[in-house]
Amino acid sequence: MSNTKFSVLLRALMVAGLALGAMSAQAVDEAAAKAAFKDSKCTKCHSDDKDKSGPSYKKVAEKYKGQADAEAKLFTHLTTGPTIKVDGEDEVHAKAKGDEASVKNMAQYILSR
Repeated sequence: MSNTKFSVLLRALMVAGLALGAMSAQAVDEAAAKAAFKDSKCTKCHSDDKDKSGPSYKKVAEKYKGQADAEAKLFTHLTTGPTIKVDGEDEVHAKAKGDEASVKNMAQYILSR
C-alpha cells in the first residue's frame, strides 16, 4: 500500500473513531431516564407519545428540534419548577429529582423521541 493510500485510510479511521466516540458520549440511558421520570412523578402528566395534562415527550422533542440550546432549555425547565398552565390554571411544574447527570439524561431522552 502506498503512503498516500495508507495516509487516507488512517485519516478515515481516525474520523470514524471520533464520530463513534461522540455518539457514545451522547447515548441516552433509556431505562434510567424512565425510572427518573417515574420517581420525579413526570409520568403523571407526560408520556412518550400521548398528551396527558402535559405534552408528550414526542411533542416536546418536535418543539425543540434543531435548536442548539434545546438540552439546556429542558434542563432548566426540569430543575427550576416554573409556573405552567394546566387546564387553564397556573400550577408550579414539579422539579426533577436526581443529580445533574440524571436530569441531563432525562432531557436527552425527551429530545430523542
